Amino acid sequence: MSDTVLDFAGWTCPAPLRDHPRVVMGHGGGGALSAELVRHVFAPAYGGGLLAGLGDSAALTLGGARLAFSTDSYVVRPLFFPGGSIGDLAVNGTVNDLAMSGARAAYLSCAFILEEGVELSVVARVAEALGAAARAAGVEVATGDTKVVEAGHGDGIYVNTAGIGLIPEGVDLRPQRVVPGDVVIVSGEIGLHGVAIMSVRENLGFDVETVSDCAPLGGLVQAMLAVTPDLHVLRDPTRGGLAAALNEIAAASGTGVVLDEGRVPVPDAVANACAILGLDPLYVANEGKLVAFVPREHADAVLDAMRAHPLGRHAAVAGEAVEAHPGMVVARTGLGGTRVVDLPIGEQLPRIC
Repeated sequence: MSDTVLDFAGWTCPAPLRDHPRVVMGHGGGGALSAELVRHVFAPAYGGGLLAGLGDSAALTLGGARLAFSTDSYVVRPLFFPGGSIGDLAVNGTVNDLAMSGARAAYLSCAFILEEGVELSVVARVAEALGAAARAAGVEVATGDTKVVEAGHGDGIYVNTAGIGLIPEGVDLRPQRVVPGDVVIVSGEIGLHGVAIMSVRENLGFDVETVSDCAPLGGLVQAMLAVTPDLHVLRDPTRGGLAAALNEIAAASGTGVVLDEGRVPVPDAVANACAILGLDPLYVANEGKLVAFVPREHADAVLDAMRAHPLGRHAAVAGEAVEAHPGMVVARTGLGGTRVVDLPIGEQLPRIC
């Protein structure tokens, strides 16, 4: 066993890991606690320059080809929800991470961790959903693994997928390319996945059923790249929502971001649910949306291409990158003021993906 001792001296607020000597749910929420865990525990242990970008996927060069490579694990509860299942998430989440590098996803691996006692009919339903989602996304499950843990040491089914895809020539998507003046475009209505999970998990009787937006974004990204390969960065705002994605991009690029709150597409069902529960839609998870930073001269054409695609018909310009307040995201409110949109500490609703 390793005798490694963590040095907490250089760690930063908010809520640094030194205040949490044991893992808490917030460490998996995609916010500040997750970032601290990765930055101060995993990244120093692994080393290597490719990991330093900490993007949704890694861009690699192998045998003369540019590849995107990504992996993710899915622990959503419940396993089935309005608009999808853990099987759909396992495919679409990894396909979307590859798409955020501009890659055309090609192959997936899939590993199931099953708890002793789970019904085989449930496993079969998840596997069938996963296979159908892979076919719809145009990818092939090429290899996999299965493990079983003792009853009481799991939560039914966990799934891990990893994926590879080809990055077209001339495409270079990373937050370091963002410059002041870039236009921020959101591909559609936010918050649907998080509210859909919340509604069934907590048995909340909202007047209108909210359906998860879980979907593969590869086709939408290719439609955008067909307009211009000179997109600066794409990100799918999953855990931590749009707020987390924008904060990560602002911090990595050294620019500020100004968000026009009134232009962010928030459906009524999400707005009403968040108002009742005291949540901010900007922090609610999505599984079929992206945010793009686009050079201003290409923004109108890219927006038109997005709106012509079924998964981008509600796309909207939501803000811009600015020189002021580098690394910080602020939102213009409907009352004419501004507010800081911080990186969330953890996740408003854990276990959403």
